[in-house]
Amino acid sequence: MPKKTLRDLDLNGKRVLVRVDFNVPLDEKDGQMVITDDTRIRETLPTLNHLLSAGAKVILCSHLGRPKGQRDPRQSLAPVAPALAALVGRPVEFASDCIGAEAEAKAAVLADGGVLLLENTRFHAGEEKNDPELARGLAALAEIFVNDAFGSAHRAHSSTAGVAEHLPAVSGLLMEKELAYLHDELETPERPFVVILGGAKVNDKIEVINRLLDKADTLIIGGGMAYTFRKLVQGISIGRSLYKPEWEPIAQAALDKARERGVQLLIPVDALITDAFDFDAKKLGATRYTAVNEDIQEGWEGVDIGPESVRLFSEAVAGAKTVIWNGPMGVFEIPEAAKGTFAIAEAVAANTGAKTIIGGGDSVKAVKKAKLADQMTFISTGGGASLELLEGKVLPGVACLQDL
Repeated sequence: MPKKTLRDLDLNGKRVLVRVDFNVPLDEKDGQMVITDDTRIRETLPTLNHLLSAGAKVILCSHLGRPKGQRDPRQSLAPVAPALAALVGRPVEFASDCIGAEAEAKAAVLADGGVLLLENTRFHAGEEKNDPELARGLAALAEIFVNDAFGSAHRAHSSTAGVAEHLPAVSGLLMEKELAYLHDELETPERPFVVILGGAKVNDKIEVINRLLDKADTLIIGGGMAYTFRKLVQGISIGRSLYKPEWEPIAQAALDKARERGVQLLIPVDALITDAFDFDAKKLGATRYTAVNEDIQEGWEGVDIGPESVRLFSEAVAGAKTVIWNGPMGVFEIPEAAKGTFAIAEAVAANTGAKTIIGGGDSVKAVKKAKLADQMTFISTGGGASLELLEGKVLPGVACLQDL
């Protein structure tokens, strides 16, 4: 996916509008909104530092939360300005709107190496509708557009795609890295190539399964969607585990394709089961591990993979040269049901000879919770964007960028 990046342009003295992902978590403390995790801000630093060292005038835009086109002080980007200033070591101006007279005036007087942060783009109802007027208003602030917000690249919004119709549009360094690992690396992966997919519903992941079955040597299925596969392959009863009859043809088609392609498809052989499950309270009732291929009795449900499944999956991961993981093995948010997910995270981290790619969403949360993030080759910043790219879909925020 060869796209131009900011390295391909003369940036000195240019006003550069950068779409970043500053959708950071905020909590109220002493009447002020405070950032509780600045990871997304830090991820943009390579792009920002490159622009600043090149003498660009940097204008930043982002969404935060879901204000639905209304101004909401609790979802303002204002707290990001001082946090960003501390990270880049220079002042960061803030405009109380992303378009209009104030934003235009502050952008016009921005010095080389200066930074201006615009207010939440989603305070405008037109943002999520890709309103051309909003796109033109954003474009009026700058001479170049850089998209570095991979996590929003699957959205055709004014600030992710619409603005590219009015300015030369290129990729930022984070976007470049995301595309390299989630697209380019997987086009010709070093083999053996092992794919680990988890999550709740088979129909949510079927497009990813289908696409990666064309490339993988081994496909590991875990999480809630594995019970449909277990019912089909092992013929066991699955109790109250996640399942719908309409998922069976989807799973069967994947099994058939794996067989046709010569792909090893691994599913769990045992499970942690419980007779009560309260996700909100993060509690389980009575629990036990099943034996290999044992029926799950009525009134009980699977919430994690068992030790034999961990061993089976870990052995496959240990022999890989490329690993991509998207989706947990169980309900990892509940400590009792997190052992399988964390064990797979440890297996992936232990394979230091492989490229290990964590494909966004809950997998990232799990790896960070297991304190293994620094041992992975690459961790995606995108949830839905990662999934859609793995499905082979065209992302509007990428398609609008200039080709090399």
